[in-house]
Amino acid sequence: SLFSQNCKKSKKEKQASKKQKRQRSTKYKQTLKTNDPKMTDTSPPQPQEAQIQHEKVVIIGSGPAAHTAAIYLARAELSPLLYEGFLAGGVAAGGQLTTTTDVENFPGFPEGINGYEFTERLRQQSTRFGTRILTETVAKVDMSQRPFTVYGENHGTVVTTDAIVIATGATARRLPVGDRYWQRGVSACAVCDGAAPVFRKKPLVVVGGGDSSLEEALFLTKFASKVIVVHRRDTLRASKIMQARAKRNAKIEFLYSHEIVDTHGDERGLLSGVVAQNVKTGEQVQLAAAGLFFAIGHEPNVKFLNGQVELDKHDNYIVTQPDSTATSVPGVFAAGDVQDRKWRQAITAAGTGAMAALEVEAFLAEQDVPQDDALSQ
Repeated sequence: SLFSQNCKKSKKEKQASKKQKRQRSTKYKQTLKTNDPKMTDTSPPQPQEAQIQHEKVVIIGSGPAAHTAAIYLARAELSPLLYEGFLAGGVAAGGQLTTTTDVENFPGFPEGINGYEFTERLRQQSTRFGTRILTETVAKVDMSQRPFTVYGENHGTVVTTDAIVIATGATARRLPVGDRYWQRGVSACAVCDGAAPVFRKKPLVVVGGGDSSLEEALFLTKFASKVIVVHRRDTLRASKIMQARAKRNAKIEFLYSHEIVDTHGDERGLLSGVVAQNVKTGEQVQLAAAGLFFAIGHEPNVKFLNGQVELDKHDNYIVTQPDSTATSVPGVFAAGDVQDRKWRQAITAAGTGAMAALEVEAFLAEQDVPQDDALSQ
């Protein structure tokens, strides 16, 4: 009937009206939320979490110890990742050897080799076998749990790793007065540089008063016309036996209560003399010298570790277990000058690098970390 049709029409109109109201209400709320700062989500989009890569072993360092470890581990197909640093400690990748003109006491180079070239060859040999190198300085390492986490400086590469080889070396302490003639007569290693022709039959100066300074002075007497040991105190700190040995040597002289305050050179740009000043009176004396050797200690590069491994209480070298490169933290190994207070030579650093690599391989095998064939000899 007409009445029933009108009823059906009326129901349809009511339903359509309700639908339109709901749409208008939703649109209004959306507009309100957009225009009202209190209702607007102004928080920045959350960045996606960076993907952290995992490595079997990470090497931190760039000298003979680091690259020897890298060569051994790469040949064992453990694919090491090496952080070589970017001017870490103010020194280019390659460490102290990059500041040495000629390396003449490393076997295999009968004519000697430039220090920088030597470190470049180490790098090439590492990469040849598959070592991956990051030119980044490590800012910190988290050793609180395994796997360990290594953080590159300035938001650099972050990796987790099952094992770490620390081979960051030790920086020789030196006086700013010697910078002008660094490696042009000024050195921090008599054993490394003392036999150079420029020092032969010439007067040389050694700065320091400990055992190492007297050891270097005695070594230099093999080549120098005389060696003057300059010490800022009235007495030496060296052991009695070392003092007696040095004082018996006719080529060694001592200048107490003095410090080096200036240097000067010749027309070739090489060191020719130093100025020593009495720390008590201020009086200065000119000393002819073709060489100035700092023997005032070394600073192991361990600040980034934040005390997580045991360090020597006196001079902060990493403590390793006897006949081993293992540190106080299982899975963390130390090689080279960072754990060697005595020898500090490229050849001994390389030897401990090989030891560390072999110990890393054994450690990973014991931890059931998957790896391939054993290291070939």
